[in-house]
Amino acid sequence: MIPRSYLFAPADSPSKMEKAYGSGADAVILDLEDSVAEARKPDARKAVADFLSAKSGDGGVQLWVRINPLAGPHAIDDLDGVVAAGPFGIVLPKPDSAADVATLDAELGKRELAAGLKVGGIAILPIATETPASLFQLHTYAGSSSRLSGLTWGAEDLSSAIGAVSARDEEGLLTQPYQIARALCLAGAAAADVPAVETVFPAFRDEAGLKAYIARGRRDGFVGMMAIHPAQVAAINEGFTPSQDEVDFAERVITLFRDNPGAATLALDGKMLDRPHLVQAERLLARVRS
Repeated sequence: MIPRSYLFAPADSPSKMEKAYGSGADAVILDLEDSVAEARKPDARKAVADFLSAKSGDGGVQLWVRINPLAGPHAIDDLDGVVAAGPFGIVLPKPDSAADVATLDAELGKRELAAGLKVGGIAILPIATETPASLFQLHTYAGSSSRLSGLTWGAEDLSSAIGAVSARDEEGLLTQPYQIARALCLAGAAAADVPAVETVFPAFRDEAGLKAYIARGRRDGFVGMMAIHPAQVAAINEGFTPSQDEVDFAERVITLFRDNPGAATLALDGKMLDRPHLVQAERLLARVRS
């Protein structure tokens, strides 16, 4: 399953992790990074391991863990604390390039082997635009690891590192540097042939703004989105679910090209179609059927 919604939950709060798990989100990210104070990180690791163990075998909701950055003092302890409990995947914050994915891949492999887990079974989702250096390295993720399950991006840490007052203008829209980061994430994900995941919409009480944000993300090529509050999940799931009309049209496009194997362009419903339309239709159906 390719998730439509990834909901963050603070890892030091079992009640909030449980609420996130029951929210309807396709994936829940148990967050050991920004939402946990330094002094609480050891307790949070144990809470995550206990939560993962309790939910083992439930199925349905993907359980991810956002560890702390590899360059900091906590990441190895995070991996030691949670890998044996078998998370679906690790969300990697602040990577500079795919070299950080390779490092994480190796660290996961050692711990999977020690825990008797399938080596290579835990996925990786990098937040691939949180450092200035990362913007020049989005192309490196292609072919970097079989664990790579997508790319997502973030504006807040990047704007802080750059020294910006804000990543958004007075109307709440991303300013140009962060529009570039977003576009590079889309291109990097496409180059790596993995899903692109839209970043969070911070104003969780702004329902109209959220729906417009979702629509832009879907239009531009994102297939899912991060959420910071359970109230956002239903809109994200709906917005990133292809409509029946879209599914029907995609099936017709594929059938048309299959029935005309020698044709480079074909007409359907008064529109000219060529190979990019076929690829788009195939990707949409693959998402629906995954």
